Amino acid sequence: MSSPSPWLTKQRKTELVELAKLVGLTDYSSLLKPQLEVALEDHLKKHQSTLAKNPAFSGFYKTTSSPVKKEIATASALVNADIEAKQSKPRGRRVTKVSDEIGNTDESSPDGTGRSALLARTPRANLAFARNVPLPPSPAVVADAIDRRTAALRRKAIKSWKKSGVTDRAEGLRDTLSSVVSVEALVLLIEAIGLRTEVLPTRYAFTIPGVAPLRTPAWPVYLPDFFLLLTSAFWLPVTLWLTTSFIAPLAFAYFFNLSHKAKASTRSSSAYKFDPLTFNIAKALVTYLVYGQGVKFGGIVGDDSPWRIITSVPGGYEGILIGAGIGALTSVYEAVLKK
Repeated sequence: MSSPSPWLTKQRKTELVELAKLVGLTDYSSLLKPQLEVALEDHLKKHQSTLAKNPAFSGFYKTTSSPVKKEIATASALVNADIEAKQSKPRGRRVTKVSDEIGNTDESSPDGTGRSALLARTPRANLAFARNVPLPPSPAVVADAIDRRTAALRRKAIKSWKKSGVTDRAEGLRDTLSSVVSVEALVLLIEAIGLRTEVLPTRYAFTIPGVAPLRTPAWPVYLPDFFLLLTSAFWLPVTLWLTTSFIAPLAFAYFFNLSHKAKASTRSSSAYKFDPLTFNIAKALVTYLVYGQGVKFGGIVGDDSPWRIITSVPGGYEGILIGAGIGALTSVYEAVLKK
């Protein structure tokens, strides 16, 4: 096939659309300009007898040559030249058909020049070949695809996080710890952990043997010496610590409960049964007397137990006083917030 007529290629697409409407061409709205040129040329050549008289297409028929005749003449010249060349060879070889020789030029060409020449002579084939080649998407399309994928992953992550319930558990834990009682319990827990290392130390119990195929070493296991629970070496310091840090301050907080009187006057239901401020003041006072001044309270407190508590609790008896001060400040701050 020859290339479209120069007269058609010079026309704009809007003009080509008008020409397509004029000749009665259908299904041209989705065609590109090169495709529309090819379709118009085919239609005009098929209906040359009726459309040649139309002055709107006079330019097309004036510039149209006969490329078919040129191709036939070129093919005939190639055939004659091949026949003459083969007639000059010895008669022992069989003369193959010239048409097969011409058809096999593309296969025999190592660099594909035959096919390239054929495509150069047939622009329509080039156009069809270009339409079949997959082109990469534009950067805008790639960016939109990445944004959609990122948004989908973000939604899945948020949904999974909500299903896990971590946020609800964290909120519940914060509500639980945001009170004076939680602060007091934390201070007592720190003191108890320090005291445990003194009154209930760990001892070697047994060894977990290593596994040779897994190359794991032997692992010695240490457990608290629970036999000390049957001795006074455990109960004397523990009882003294419970009395000075919890029982005695709790008794003072119950009987000297200023928040209870405020509850009766204001009819408030948020008051504590044990005044937290009185609890910490009493704890600090008893701690100072027993561990700081060595008061025996008539021989009730032994000589060895206070020393064991002071050396085991973090910070000594000063650490207990600091914990009582923190509790007192927390109770005052909570009372101010409730006003």
